[in-house]
Amino acid sequence: MSERPIHILLAEDDDNDVRITRRAIKKGGLSATIQVARDGQEALDLLFRRPPFENAERPDLVLLDINLPKLNGVEVLRTVKRDPMLQAIPVLMLTTSARQDDIGTAYALGANTYICKPIRFARFVDVIRDVSWYWSRVARVPGPDPLHQ
Repeated sequence: MSERPIHILLAEDDDNDVRITRRAIKKGGLSATIQVARDGQEALDLLFRRPPFENAERPDLVLLDINLPKLNGVEVLRTVKRDPMLQAIPVLMLTTSARQDDIGTAYALGANTYICKPIRFARFVDVIRDVSWYWSRVARVPGPDPLHQ
Protein backbone atom coordinates (compact mmCIF):
# COMPACT_ATOMS: atom_id res chain seq x y z
CA MET A 1 0.00 0.00 0.00
CA SER A 2 1.54 3.30 -1.03
CA GLU A 3 1.05 6.46 0.95
CA ARG A 4 0.42 9.77 -0.70
CA PRO A 5 3.50 11.92 -1.17
CA ILE A 6 4.22 14.47 1.52
CA HIS A 7 3.68 18.01 0.20
CA ILE A 8 6.49 20.36 1.22
CA LEU A 9 6.57 24.12 0.93
CA LEU A 10 10.21 25.16 0.66
CA ALA A 11 10.67 28.88 1.33
CA GLU A 12 14.16 29.47 -0.02
CA ASP A 13 15.58 32.19 -2.25
CA ASP A 14 18.94 30.58 -3.03
CA ASP A 15 18.76 28.50 -6.23
CA ASN A 16 21.63 26.28 -5.12
CA ASP A 17 19.93 25.49 -1.80
CA VAL A 18 16.69 24.69 -3.65
CA ARG A 19 18.57 22.27 -5.94
CA ILE A 20 20.39 20.66 -3.01
CA THR A 21 17.15 20.25 -1.04
CA ARG A 22 15.40 18.65 -4.03
CA ARG A 23 18.36 16.29 -4.54
CA ALA A 24 18.45 15.43 -0.84
CA ILE A 25 14.75 14.55 -0.83
CA LYS A 26 15.14 12.42 -3.96
CA LYS A 27 18.32 10.73 -2.71
CA GLY A 28 16.65 10.10 0.65
CA GLY A 29 14.00 8.06 -1.16
CA LEU A 30 11.11 10.24 -0.03
CA SER A 31 7.85 10.43 -1.89
CA ALA A 32 7.38 14.18 -1.86
CA THR A 33 6.12 17.07 -3.91
CA ILE A 34 7.88 20.36 -3.39
CA GLN A 35 6.54 23.83 -4.00
CA VAL A 36 9.11 26.61 -3.79
CA ALA A 37 8.48 30.14 -2.55
CA ARG A 38 11.35 32.48 -3.43
CA ASP A 39 10.57 35.08 -0.75
CA GLY A 40 8.58 35.45 2.44
CA GLN A 41 5.69 37.24 0.82
CA GLU A 42 5.29 34.50 -1.78
CA ALA A 43 5.36 31.88 1.01
CA LEU A 44 2.46 33.61 2.77
CA ASP A 45 0.58 34.08 -0.50
CA LEU A 46 0.87 30.33 -1.14
CA LEU A 47 -0.17 29.42 2.40
CA PHE A 48 -3.15 31.78 2.42
CA ARG A 49 -4.00 30.86 -1.19
CA ARG A 50 -3.92 34.44 -2.37
CA PRO A 51 -3.86 35.21 -6.11
CA PRO A 52 -2.32 33.75 -8.16
CA PHE A 53 -2.13 30.74 -5.79
CA GLU A 54 -5.84 30.15 -5.14
CA ASN A 55 -5.46 26.46 -6.01
CA ALA A 56 -2.25 25.83 -4.08
CA GLU A 57 -2.16 22.60 -2.12
CA ARG A 58 -1.95 22.94 1.65
CA PRO A 59 1.56 21.83 2.63
CA ASP A 60 2.12 19.01 5.10
CA LEU A 61 5.44 20.58 6.08
CA VAL A 62 7.11 23.96 5.65
CA LEU A 63 10.89 24.23 5.34
CA LEU A 64 11.58 27.89 6.05
CA ASP A 65 14.82 29.82 5.65
CA ILE A 66 15.32 32.79 7.99
CA ASN A 67 17.04 35.02 5.45
CA LEU A 68 14.36 35.62 2.83
CA PRO A 69 13.70 38.76 0.81
CA LYS A 70 10.55 40.89 1.22
CA LEU A 71 9.50 39.21 4.49
CA ASN A 72 12.08 37.26 6.44
CA GLY A 73 11.48 33.77 7.81
CA VAL A 74 10.78 35.05 11.32
CA GLU A 75 7.96 37.27 10.00
CA VAL A 76 6.54 34.35 8.00
CA LEU A 77 6.73 32.06 11.04
CA ARG A 78 5.03 34.64 13.26
CA THR A 79 2.16 35.03 10.77
CA VAL A 80 1.69 31.28 10.25
CA LYS A 81 1.67 30.42 13.95
CA ARG A 82 -0.86 33.18 14.74
CA ASP A 83 -3.36 31.94 12.18
CA PRO A 84 -5.80 29.27 13.48
CA MET A 85 -6.05 27.63 10.03
CA LEU A 86 -2.28 27.36 9.51
CA GLN A 87 -0.74 27.07 12.96
CA ALA A 88 -0.87 23.26 13.04
CA ILE A 89 1.33 22.94 9.93
CA PRO A 90 4.82 21.92 11.09
CA VAL A 91 7.31 24.67 10.32
CA LEU A 92 10.95 23.66 10.30
CA MET A 93 13.48 26.44 10.22
CA LEU A 94 16.19 25.29 7.81
CA THR A 95 18.91 27.87 7.73
CA THR A 96 22.62 28.59 7.88
CA SER A 97 22.21 30.76 10.97
CA ALA A 98 23.40 29.16 14.19
CA ARG A 99 22.89 32.36 16.19
CA GLN A 100 21.34 31.66 19.58
CA ASP A 101 19.02 34.66 19.32
CA ASP A 102 17.66 33.34 15.98
CA ILE A 103 17.14 29.90 17.50
CA GLY A 104 15.43 31.32 20.60
CA THR A 105 13.20 33.61 18.56
CA ALA A 106 12.15 30.80 16.22
CA TYR A 107 11.13 28.51 19.07
CA ALA A 108 9.40 31.35 20.95
CA LEU A 109 7.28 31.99 17.85
CA GLY A 110 6.30 28.34 17.52
CA ALA A 111 8.84 26.73 15.19
CA ASN A 112 8.57 22.96 15.41
CA THR A 113 12.26 22.41 14.73
CA TYR A 114 15.35 24.52 14.08
CA ILE A 115 17.95 22.96 11.81
CA CYS A 116 21.27 24.45 10.79
CA LYS A 117 21.95 23.36 7.22
CA PRO A 118 24.74 20.79 7.27
CA ILE A 119 27.71 21.62 5.06
CA ARG A 120 28.26 18.06 3.86
CA PHE A 121 25.68 16.91 1.29
CA ALA A 122 25.51 13.36 2.70
CA ARG A 123 24.60 14.74 6.13
CA PHE A 124 22.06 17.13 4.56
CA VAL A 125 20.41 14.14 2.83
CA ASP A 126 20.19 12.36 6.19
CA VAL A 127 18.67 15.39 7.91
CA ILE A 128 16.08 16.07 5.19
CA ARG A 129 15.14 12.39 4.97
CA ASP A 130 14.81 12.03 8.73
CA VAL A 131 12.74 15.16 9.37
CA SER A 132 10.49 14.54 6.39
CA TRP A 133 9.99 10.92 7.44
CA TYR A 134 9.24 11.94 11.01
CA TRP A 135 6.69 14.62 10.08
CA SER A 136 5.02 12.50 7.40
CA ARG A 137 5.04 9.05 9.03
CA VAL A 138 5.50 9.36 12.81
CA ALA A 139 4.06 12.66 14.03
CA ARG A 140 0.34 13.29 13.87
CA VAL A 141 -0.93 16.79 13.21
CA PRO A 142 -4.46 18.13 12.75
CA GLY A 143 -5.88 18.28 9.26
CA PRO A 144 -6.61 21.43 7.26
CA ASP A 145 -9.37 22.68 9.55
CA PRO A 146 -8.34 21.87 13.14
CA LEU A 147 -11.12 24.00 14.65
CA HIS A 148 -13.94 22.12 12.91
CA GLN A 149 -13.06 18.44 13.10
